[in-house]
Parts: sequence; C-alpha cells; structure tokens
Amino acid sequence: MMVTGTLDDGSAYQVQIPGQGGSPVTGSRRVRVMVEQYAGTPVLLGPLGPRRNLDPADADAVLALLHEHTQVAEIRR
Repeated sequence: MMVTGTLDDGSAYQVQIPGQGGSPVTGSRRVRVMVEQYAGTPVLLGPLGPRRNLDPADADAVLALLHEHTQVAEIRR
C-alpha cells in the first residue's frame, strides 16, 4: 500500500507500507521513525474502534497511526 501525505510541519511524505515485520514503512525516514516510536502503543483502527496496539507488521495499524498523526492525502492499495 502506498500512502502520500504531509507531516505536522508541512513536509510531504510518500511511504510504502509492506505489512511485514522488519521494515514497517519504506520511503520516509521520519515516518519510519514515528512508526518505530509508537510501536506497542494503542491506535484506533476506525473512528469508533477497535483499538489495537501498534505492530509495525500490521498495515492497518500503521495506516491508522498515519491518519492520527499526519494529514493523509492519498492511499493506493
């Protein structure tokens, strides 16, 4: 899945979320570090839930984190 968006400082990013362990995202070092920092913390997968601990191998949880902390502009699956 390819995600394009902007960070809180206005910097644009484009990352690929492979949904496999090892490398949670590729393409933006800042987004990768953010995913690594939030690993194990709860994220909401939708507006009302469910809540799941962030696993970098879980593409849905990583996407939820990006929605929560960045402005996601485009998602290509």
